[in-house]
Amino acid sequence: MLSAATIDSGATAWVLVSTALVAFMTPGLAFFYGGMVRSKNVLGMLMQNIFAMGLISVLWAAIGFSLAFGGDGAYIGNFDFLFLKDLGTIAELPGYTGDFGLVVPIMVFFAFQMMFAVITPALITGATADRLKFSAYAVLIGVWGVVVYPTVAHWVFSPNGWLFKRGALDFAGGAVIHVNAGVAALAVILVLGNRKGWPREAMPPHNLPFTVLGTGILWFGWFGFNAGSALGANGLAAQALVNTHLAAAAAMCGWLVVEKLRAGHATTLGAASGAVAGLVAITPCAGFVGGFAPVIIGLIAGVVCYLALSLKTKFGFDDSLDVIAVHLVGGILGAVLLGFFADTKVNALGFDGIFFGGGADLLIDQLVALGATIAFSFIVTWIIAKAIDATIGLRVSSEDELVGLDQSQHAESAYQ
Repeated sequence: MLSAATIDSGATAWVLVSTALVAFMTPGLAFFYGGMVRSKNVLGMLMQNIFAMGLISVLWAAIGFSLAFGGDGAYIGNFDFLFLKDLGTIAELPGYTGDFGLVVPIMVFFAFQMMFAVITPALITGATADRLKFSAYAVLIGVWGVVVYPTVAHWVFSPNGWLFKRGALDFAGGAVIHVNAGVAALAVILVLGNRKGWPREAMPPHNLPFTVLGTGILWFGWFGFNAGSALGANGLAAQALVNTHLAAAAAMCGWLVVEKLRAGHATTLGAASGAVAGLVAITPCAGFVGGFAPVIIGLIAGVVCYLALSLKTKFGFDDSLDVIAVHLVGGILGAVLLGFFADTKVNALGFDGIFFGGGADLLIDQLVALGATIAFSFIVTWIIAKAIDATIGLRVSSEDELVGLDQSQHAESAYQ
């Protein structure tokens, strides 16, 4: 294990708090999504999200962490830490040496990364809302959480990963979490099909106060998500925290302005969605940009993600709660804009973007990372979804969909 002289108690305390903040984000996501579905499906949405905290945590401890951070391979980890073997006694994680050496106990790093692994497949539920069978969902995220997520996490987060070594930057999971989950959501709904009646029938949110509450919890937890990724209680964490807040605030404003101009009203749902779009876009950038860059990134994200809402009607895929527009498009935007706004004065372990004299090298590396993540996640997720659909079935019956997931899947009702 790390020696007492190596462990920074302040950093350890901050990452422990950040771990709790990120854990709180998954219930926040449940309320964010839960308010947007129809009342007959709200418990189904809450259940899918909270269940990820159970299943994915166990799988992360059993095998996921080892595949993501074990060994020195460029493309996948190994089984050295299977079932947490030796994790509490080793001196360092593979690759985490020199400038990347950990100053927190490895078990703290394990726990922090576990919360990232939990929320990532939960993001998919927004796209599949109202029609995904619970048993199929359990198998889907279980397989996905072992096959897809740890692989991409190893590529990008592990210092031994090929995209990390290439020079791609992803401070807190723009590609690993948001692009990965967003493109996986697209793959699943292409197999799953559209909701009955979509887009002819109106399917408005049943409880926008839930969605606003979820937004607040997500915004609060995102400080741990991004600032905690500094893995220290230091100036970089402070910069990441400020960047996170400013991007969310600016994105909300950008979304609402365009919504007002195009639709005639600035809505509560628009404010919530805009804030989350900004949080998504700043995630890869949070520890690599400074100054007014987070405001610019947030404004761009708010405008572009709002405009991306039209993609589902244009191409005919039913992304129920706009996961593709917010998480996939927002994650891509953040990764690309980092190629322009990255500043080594903020983080010497990064690279300068185009606007700070770095040329196009970083932008190219960002595009390579995005291309690899999108291709791998989409193809493998589509195969997983097709296999589930061909065996136990991916979708509830037409009758169960009409009744709602709360009754058909869980024999419960949120409201009497």
